[in-house]
Parts: sequence; structure tokens; C-alpha cells
Amino acid sequence: MKTVRRRYVAGLILLCVMVVSPLVFRMMLSSDPPILSVVSASGERGFTMEDLERLPQIERRGTYENQFSNWKDEGMYRGPRLAAILGDVPYETAVVIAADGYRMEIPRTRIEDEAHPMILAITMDGRHPPAWADGPRIAVLPEDGDISNEEFDAVSAGSYWVKNVARIELE
Repeated sequence: MKTVRRRYVAGLILLCVMVVSPLVFRMMLSSDPPILSVVSASGERGFTMEDLERLPQIERRGTYENQFSNWKDEGMYRGPRLAAILGDVPYETAVVIAADGYRMEIPRTRIEDEAHPMILAITMDGRHPPAWADGPRIAVLPEDGDISNEEFDAVSAGSYWVKNVARIELE
């Protein structure tokens, strides 16, 4: 009787190992944890770096003018359009929130402006976070790459270039 019970237990253990182990192993090898959360009336979606890499990318040189009329952070930025990340959900404003709590409200009209494509840059000069300490970040990339305060009709075009974006809330 003990032998039958031991074989039964051994069989159950073997079955569990054969079924559970591949699942655990797959979970361990699965993509990175989400680096960005997008919250809308329909719920919350998490995006991994892998998810963002799969979206169509824009790559351009870019720089911006800050409120003191200085040009900052020139580099080659690459990432998906912010509009593609947000999808086709109803919203008027996207509140972009950085890891340090900085918040920027961006109207949908700016996000969808074809002349001034707004992306979530996931690389700068070929470097991904964490090697690139400011990313992922919002970048506004017109054809010529330069976004001035006057052109963007803003006190500081640089205020839209949110560093270390962690969350976007759609209102």
C-alpha cells in the first residue's frame, strides 16, 4: 500500500513539475515589467519597453528652447508617436506624469499635430534607459528638429519635453 501511495505522490509531483515549471520559467523569461501606465475611462494599460519598440517609430534630430531662450538636449531621438500609444480612446487632455512627480497637461490637438509630431522617445543617440538617464521622455520633433518657444506658441517649448515619463492620465 505504501508503494502505491509513494508512486501516486511521485506521479503527482512529476506532473506538477512538468506542467508548472514551464509556466514559471516562461514568466521569468517574459518581457520586462511595464515602464509606462496609461489611464483612461476604460481602464489602465501598462506598456513595456518591448511593447513600445513594436509600435511604428519616428527617428529625428531634436532640440528645444527653454523659458530662458536657451537651446537644450540636442540629440537623435527615436520612439513611437504619443497618439499611437494613447490609441483611439476619447480624451481632451493627456496629463503626462514623470517619475519625480512633474506633471504637464497636453491638449489632444498638440498630441495629434502633424507639423510637430510628439513622440515618447525611448532612445536618445542610440541609448536606452537606464543608460539614458532622462528617458523615456516626450519629444516634439518637427522636420527641422528645432522647436522654439515662438513656433510652439509656448512660454517654454521645453516644458513639454517631460523626462522619465511614468504615467499618462487621459481626461
